[in-house]
Amino acid sequence: MTTGSDINDLTTEEEVDETPYVEFDISVSPSDPSLELLSQQIERGDIIIPFYQRKYVWKIEQASRLIESFLMGLPVPQVFLYVNEEDQLEVIDGQQRLMSVKYFLEGLFGEEDDKGRKQIFNLKDLSERSEYNGKTFSDLSPKDQRKLRNSTLRAINIKQLKPSRRNDSVFHIFERLNTGGTRLKPQEIRNAVYRGNIVGKLSELNEIPGWRRILGIARADRNQKDVELILRLFSLFEVWHDYEKPMLHYLNKMMDRDRNFDSERAMRFSERFPLVVQIVNDALERPFRPRGIINSAVLEAVMVTLLENENITSSDLDRRYKDLVDSKDFLDLITGGTTDTLVLKHRLDLAREILSRAES
Repeated sequence: MTTGSDINDLTTEEEVDETPYVEFDISVSPSDPSLELLSQQIERGDIIIPFYQRKYVWKIEQASRLIESFLMGLPVPQVFLYVNEEDQLEVIDGQQRLMSVKYFLEGLFGEEDDKGRKQIFNLKDLSERSEYNGKTFSDLSPKDQRKLRNSTLRAINIKQLKPSRRNDSVFHIFERLNTGGTRLKPQEIRNAVYRGNIVGKLSELNEIPGWRRILGIARADRNQKDVELILRLFSLFEVWHDYEKPMLHYLNKMMDRDRNFDSERAMRFSERFPLVVQIVNDALERPFRPRGIINSAVLEAVMVTLLENENITSSDLDRRYKDLVDSKDFLDLITGGTTDTLVLKHRLDLAREILSRAES
C-alpha cells in the first residue's frame, strides 16, 4: 500500500454546486482612524489578525511603497474589519497594509528570525529621486512623522445583527471580502466563522495515517480540502435524508450546528471513522478514483455507507466495490451535478443497496 506523495495539494474531480442565495442582516459602518490609532489598536489587541489568516508575506519593498503613498497623500485601498462577539475588530481584508504601518511606526520590519532578530525598517526600492529612500520613521522630519501618524485609512466595520451569533451570511462576507493575494478557501473560512471544538476534532481525524493513504498525500492539504471531505462525511452521517442543496450552504449549516462536537452523533462518528478508514485500506488499493483522481461523490457514497453499517467487512467491500463503481446507474450519479439533492440521495441509496447486498 502506498503512503502517498509529499505533495500537499489534494486533487479531486470538479463538482458542480449551486451558488447559494444569502440574505445579509448586517450593519456596515465606515470609519477613518489614524495610522497611529490603528497601530495602537493592534498592539492592545483591539484589532486582531485571526488565526485563520495567512501570515504576513509582504516584502519590505512593498511595505515601503505603501508608506510612501501615505507620505505623498496618495489614496490607499480600504480595509475590512469584522466586529466579533468581544467587540474586537477581526481583519477580514487588509492585514498586509495594517501590519506594514505598524512595523514602520515601530521601526522594525516583520517578525523575528530564528535568532530572535528583526530587520530595521528602512524604506527601500522607492524612486531614485524620492527623499524618503533609506529612511526609518525616526529619520523622518517631525512634520513628516506627524503627517504619517495622523494619516487616515478608511476602514469598513461589519457587524452581524441577527442572529447575534455568526451564521451563514458571515461566511459569505468573509468569502466575498477577503481579496488578499491568496484567497481563503471555503474550509478555511468555516474554521473562522464556526470555530469551536469541531475545528480541532476534524483536524485530528485528518491526521489518521490510513486517511492520508486513502487520499494519497502524506501531509494535510494546505487548502484544507481533506478536512472539508471529513466534514462532508460527518454532515451526511445518519442525516443525509435531510440534505438540501447547495452543498456549500449545507456544510456551513452543519458545522455551525455541531461546532462543539459533543452530540451523540459526533461521538459515534469519531468512533466509526478510524474503523471505516481501516476497512477501506484493507480492501482497496487507491480507492475512489474512477478516472485516476479522487472523486468526492464516490468517496462520500462508500464511506457514509460504511460509517452507518457496521456489518460490512473489508471482505464484503472487496467483493462488492467493483459492482458499485461498474454500475451504469451509479456512474451517472458521480459526475456533473453531484451535489444536487435528488442525485446525492439516489447515490447513497444505491451504494447502501449494493454494498449491503447479501451474497446469492
